[in-house]
Amino acid sequence: MDEDTFWRDAEAHLIRYGGGFTPRIIERAAGSFVYDEQGRAILDFTSGQMSAVLGHSHPEVVRTVTESISTLDHLYSGMLSRPVVELAKRLATSLPSQLSRMQLLSTGGEANEAAIKMAKLATGRYEVVALDRSWHGMTTGAAGATFSAGRHGYGPPPVGNLTLPAPDAYRSPFRHANGSHDWETELAYGFATLDRQSSGSLAACLVEPILSSGGILELPEGYLARLHEECRQRGMLLIVDEAQTGLGRTGTMYAIERDGVVPDIITLSKTLGAGLPVAVVVTSAEIEEICHERGHLFFTTHSSDPLPAAVALTVLDVVEREGLAHRATVLGKQLGDRLLDLRERYDVVGDVRGRGLLQGVELVTDKASKTPADALGRAVTAAALELGLHINIVQLPGLGGVIRMAPPLTISETDLHRGIDLLEQAIAEALKG
Repeated sequence: MDEDTFWRDAEAHLIRYGGGFTPRIIERAAGSFVYDEQGRAILDFTSGQMSAVLGHSHPEVVRTVTESISTLDHLYSGMLSRPVVELAKRLATSLPSQLSRMQLLSTGGEANEAAIKMAKLATGRYEVVALDRSWHGMTTGAAGATFSAGRHGYGPPPVGNLTLPAPDAYRSPFRHANGSHDWETELAYGFATLDRQSSGSLAACLVEPILSSGGILELPEGYLARLHEECRQRGMLLIVDEAQTGLGRTGTMYAIERDGVVPDIITLSKTLGAGLPVAVVVTSAEIEEICHERGHLFFTTHSSDPLPAAVALTVLDVVEREGLAHRATVLGKQLGDRLLDLRERYDVVGDVRGRGLLQGVELVTDKASKTPADALGRAVTAAALELGLHINIVQLPGLGGVIRMAPPLTISETDLHRGIDLLEQAIAEALKG
């Protein structure tokens, strides 16, 4: 099939599910690169869908999948195998001791759906709170708690979805006298508004430590602890979605470690499978017992499948053995320094933010006005791809575009710096164009 026929067939037969497709036919992937049919190497600065923390086709993952597919891959969801129980035990060991009960699922949206249902069942309440730039999934409950996109045209979401303002230090109107972000007042204002909106049935607050699809917004130090305290005062459970921040990406095994906060429920997905569909919801024995007594039902086709459990165990092995969380800290410092240098030298680079190997650059027309630069964002993305760099730009209402960068934790220093060189070249070319 020639390339023109491929794209005609794609247009004729595929459902478009979120923007356009990247104009390359991808043939294979290895390490930090994907390769198109012409053999052109494209440096993958998004780790696939922000997932492939070990890069593509990691030999240990390949070996695990090969062995599992030939011996034990899929079972009836009511059957158990050793990889599933071993994964539950392993996660309980790596997480705070209170988080000891796990269910294995397939996607982050599915895990957040299960977490929301458990929170409602355990509390006997129905209201779910999320930040107003959140992304937690596309299934009904998770989509109800997603506010960055996808809400228009589908009719009413589930009853009881409420918001808190996302802490955007670059654009928030809440400021101290010295101009710094006053997130404490912002959060207090958010809860005061929330209390007026609530019907008195607050069940859970669902948050990401870094809002990736919300434009790489990092929760300030102290924010998660204050949020947890406010939830406790209202009898709400705190659910932390570590789809993109878990497994070392931010410089610690889990992003919650920086803040010393133990949520009631944590969900892991993208990074746990390193590119394969693996997700878990983990909670305390107390919450699991209550939910079980009340008839908790979340039975899926691939719940407790042995193959994804074996993959997740392999990913944990590699991340821990090779010290990839520490590596994310070291490389993240280099990445951040390079991006801050771009901010100093380019008026269109308005802000740099993130942690470890999950960072972003917000593009503006100029620093003084902070005016969103929509067209520039699209131009930079296109120019980068032509140069051999894949980046992803988040374009939300009122934001020109935030370039998200989440390279594999296994990326070489040379390729990391090559990526920033290509990004700078793409910005320069887009400005000239």
